Amino acid sequence: MRRRLWWWGALLACAWPALAAYDAARVLEVAAARNPRLAEQAQALVSQIERDSALDELQRLKDINDFFNRRLEFKEDLVVWGVPDYWASPLESLDKRAGDCEDYAIGKYFSLAATGVPTAKLRMVYVRARLGGQSLAHMVLAYYAQPGAEPLILDNLRPEVLPASQRPDLTPVFSFNTEGLWQGVGQVTQGDPLARLSLWRELVAKVKVEGFF
Repeated sequence: MRRRLWWWGALLACAWPALAAYDAARVLEVAAARNPRLAEQAQALVSQIERDSALDELQRLKDINDFFNRRLEFKEDLVVWGVPDYWASPLESLDKRAGDCEDYAIGKYFSLAATGVPTAKLRMVYVRARLGGQSLAHMVLAYYAQPGAEPLILDNLRPEVLPASQRPDLTPVFSFNTEGLWQGVGQVTQGDPLARLSLWRELVAKVKVEGFF
């Protein structure tokens, strides 16, 4: 029960911030400069973002979750990037057509922000996932419709967008977004994620260059 409350009491009670400075033309420009295959993938994502911008947030969650779950093949960073841990931008993941759990969550986070979902409603959440009798480090994206609401979980391990109460296989460890960093997913901030998480800081810089944020 205690773990479940970590999920449910997660969001800070504050006004939603301004929308991310998404620039579709910049996304397409950067992708085209890299290679034609990526340009095609970026166009598909930009078109999906444009369609979803006119839809309700629940439908946006489903569409963006499906987009990345369909287009990326799960592969470890050592296989894709040749290093133990690498956080890829949405364009980098689409270029490789592969990524690990962080890359799925990253693509979904910044794409949903581009559709107009306030980033304060979104949290990247490190969890322990029970899978095949093992407890594995894993990352998911959590969405909160309003402060204090039970979050919905976007995950590459399960195709459905499900309430946290229907994911007893996940135990939150810490969560973060572009506004803060939290122990578990509690309400007390643990500091600036850009200072605490160097990979996140480097990723945000890349994403801004690409036009997503």
